[in-house]
Amino acid sequence: MAEQRTEMTEDARGRAFFNEADAAGLMHRAFTRSLGFDRADMNRPLIGILNTYSEMNNCHAHFPELVEAVKRGVWQAGGFPLEFPTISLGEIYLTPTSMLWRNLAAMDTEEMIRGNPMDGVVVLCGCDKTTPAALMGVASADLPALLVSGGPMLNGHWRGQTLGACTDCRRLTTEYRAGNLSDVEYAEVEENLVRSRGHCMVMGTASTMNSLTEALGISLPGNGAVPAADSRRILLAERAGRRIVGMAVEGLRPSQVLTRESMENAITLLCALGGSTNAVVHLPALAGRLGVDLPLDLFDSISRRTPLLANVRPTGSFQMEDFFYAGGVSAVLRQLLPLLHGDAFTVTGRTVAENVAESEIVDSEVVHTLDNPLKSEGGLAILRGNLAPAGAVIKHAAASPGLMRHRGRAVVFDGIADLQGKIDDPDLDVNAEDILVLQNAGPLGGPGMPEVGNLPIPKKLLKEGVRDMVRISDARMSGTAFGTIVLHVAPEAAVGGPLAVVRTGDEIELDVPGRRLELRVEPEEMQRRLAEWRQPQPVYRRGYGKLFLDHVMQAPQGMDFDFLLGRDPVETIAQPKF
Repeated sequence: MAEQRTEMTEDARGRAFFNEADAAGLMHRAFTRSLGFDRADMNRPLIGILNTYSEMNNCHAHFPELVEAVKRGVWQAGGFPLEFPTISLGEIYLTPTSMLWRNLAAMDTEEMIRGNPMDGVVVLCGCDKTTPAALMGVASADLPALLVSGGPMLNGHWRGQTLGACTDCRRLTTEYRAGNLSDVEYAEVEENLVRSRGHCMVMGTASTMNSLTEALGISLPGNGAVPAADSRRILLAERAGRRIVGMAVEGLRPSQVLTRESMENAITLLCALGGSTNAVVHLPALAGRLGVDLPLDLFDSISRRTPLLANVRPTGSFQMEDFFYAGGVSAVLRQLLPLLHGDAFTVTGRTVAENVAESEIVDSEVVHTLDNPLKSEGGLAILRGNLAPAGAVIKHAAASPGLMRHRGRAVVFDGIADLQGKIDDPDLDVNAEDILVLQNAGPLGGPGMPEVGNLPIPKKLLKEGVRDMVRISDARMSGTAFGTIVLHVAPEAAVGGPLAVVRTGDEIELDVPGRRLELRVEPEEMQRRLAEWRQPQPVYRRGYGKLFLDHVMQAPQGMDFDFLLGRDPVETIAQPKF
């Protein structure tokens, strides 16, 4: 790591705050003394530690320990650390979906950084939406910032199987619904699935987004894969505390790190990891804060030239603990250097290429090389056609090869409640060749674009041995999920996209190699149906829900609010109070 200075200028935000003239300065110092700090502390660089801890977010349960580690690092480097909270978005507890509040968390992050007199900030994140919210918030505030994630869980184990949350939640629940798993066995799975602190231990959204921070250059190497229960996670937090002091003194801002080149690096890593489709929503949202154009077709073109290198579930065989032991994100980035902007600058004070120069593949079964990839293409594809004129996404690396080209009859559900009420009805008219279609589950229709795109296989077909079907929706799916699932269909049904007028019995054609998604209905009939379509009534009429519905953009634009685009950098010199 580059050598760093620790002396702030007299007019830096923290010093100016504590040394302000008259009553304002007196109050600032007096009230800070009540916390047990004196003037010597107040003359140090003031570092905020943004803590997203919550007991309703199990992935962040160990954050108090990480906060203490960051504080140690800040003190060691000559800084003055003060912890502050923002809202915590846990996937398990929040309904209807944590995605509904990602933008609110990003606003909370930005405004607390903006409003408090810190010189730099370390953001603790981890669970799926906390990391993109942090990225969006720090990009818009543009004060020296560094992200530290909580890390993935250790592997689960049950009857000789390695379990992964929540890939095996879905796989084993499918077997339970099919009658292949007893009540006792299902209860045993519950006891053995989640055995440590941390976020999901497969390459789901949390692991994906926290790995991408390394390619973006906004975290220290190791942020993506060091297990939550490993002492090296604590040491990583301590190093982050030391480094943020230097960043504050140097004035190194996110806008100097988060660039078009770093975004392209992140997409390249996403494809090589077989990462979550949710990144195809979160990265455009971040790009919108940076003024960077990040069209869906860029994801597709990068995926076509980027081989799949990480043999990690749900696209591979191993899990994040194994991935860490095998060399982790740094090993993959070193392999990818011919495809990366290796000279992209990072928070370490060095380039991406310099950060990974000494990284090695320790286990070639888990991390493959460019000349011996798992697959020649990355894990994602962008589809277009008359059913998705603005695009749709499929994680074809986790899909069934035999369904990559498929024609089938649509079986349509007009919303989540309709799906839940009918999917296991023994009288449901459905067969294995059909295509399940879910409408009204996008940004507005969900609302919040919930992770329901991996529609369950009808119970009657499970009993026949069917384990995958083509499924299409304007929803998202968990990064831990798998199957031949087309997601993020845009425009969504709730705004009158073509998906809104698909009817049971229509023929749909999926051609992943050709990147096409077509509804085999005559254009005149499509126009007639669209003319008859009526928009659903809004779910929310007040509060944050109404704000969301009034201002959320579509999935290709990242589902951010239209009024949050761009940056408004925090002044490095504190503004006086009167």
